[in-house]
Amino acid sequence: MTDTPTPKPGRVLVPADDLRAFATALLEKGGLGPEHARTTADVFVWAALRGVDSHGTARVPAYLELLAKGVANARPEMTFESGTSAVAVLDADRAPGPVALTAAAEEAVTRARAGGVAAVGVRRTVHTGAIGYYVSKIAEQGLVGIAFVAGMPNMGYTGVKGAAVATSPLAIAVPAESHAPLLLDMATATIALGKIRQARASGTPLPEGAAATADGTPTTDPEQAVMPLPLGGAKGSGMSLAFELLTSVLVGAPIFAAFHSDDPQGRGHRQNALIIAIDPAAFGDADAFTAAVDATLGTLKGLAAADGAEGVFYPGERSAAVSVRRAEKGVPVAAKVWRELTESADRLGITPPEARSQG
Repeated sequence: MTDTPTPKPGRVLVPADDLRAFATALLEKGGLGPEHARTTADVFVWAALRGVDSHGTARVPAYLELLAKGVANARPEMTFESGTSAVAVLDADRAPGPVALTAAAEEAVTRARAGGVAAVGVRRTVHTGAIGYYVSKIAEQGLVGIAFVAGMPNMGYTGVKGAAVATSPLAIAVPAESHAPLLLDMATATIALGKIRQARASGTPLPEGAAATADGTPTTDPEQAVMPLPLGGAKGSGMSLAFELLTSVLVGAPIFAAFHSDDPQGRGHRQNALIIAIDPAAFGDADAFTAAVDATLGTLKGLAAADGAEGVFYPGERSAAVSVRRAEKGVPVAAKVWRELTESADRLGITPPEARSQG
């Protein structure tokens, strides 16, 4: 996850609770039931609070479009299939990702409490959102959370011409005693697709080795770039392929093979996931574990900072601090995003919350 700097000029500030209520109202008008609308909005606002604006309320208009087109199922009939006491598969019935993965995370925690560890696969969901949210919810309950997601191929693969695999993310959250939980939330791509679009809009060259043309040729020209390249070359592309096997193939809903087949339905948007919960109590003293996590993080932060470094930070530390700050002062929303949200509100007959200019 990327920590966001000071809000840019042209943004507006909206109190987090107001933004959550606003997003909930929009999604409910878009077709989601009240509970599912609240769940989805909570995921968006969580990301916005932590500075992950690309997965924040900027996603609401896109979700309204997914619902309007029927790509996302507004009234899914989700069902759990249990293989063993520690394993389940959730058939999401094309539910929005926040709805499906929240349910899967809750199920994983329940099963891990009983057996020490649990894995819940998610089949046939639509855009999972910031997966750090789901593992963070697991960590809030004192368990370790791990999540993988596989999606539609939109990234290069080392040695392949054109898009081959997905920018599939991984997230790990580990609870601590007094520190904010460690939260590693990363994609397997060098750069996000949104960053390519931003560079194209601003005319800014892309970093070397970050993006490629349609045929897979690396380029720094944002006008020619259409897809990101894998993080660390073969390492990132290999991780993405592994996540496809650990999610899609494992739950009987392959994406990669279908996408590259002659079946036109193979390119219909869908995502799969695997969420794992581990109860430290099954390994010994849970309190001793979180205390040792604290000691580990404290040791890291006590190391000498490199010349020019702002400090020594562990994954998720800075975004947790951003969340505290934004919860107090308001969530910055880009002018373009606020315009899209208020236009959607006008169309759906909703009154937007008051927002003040960021300047």
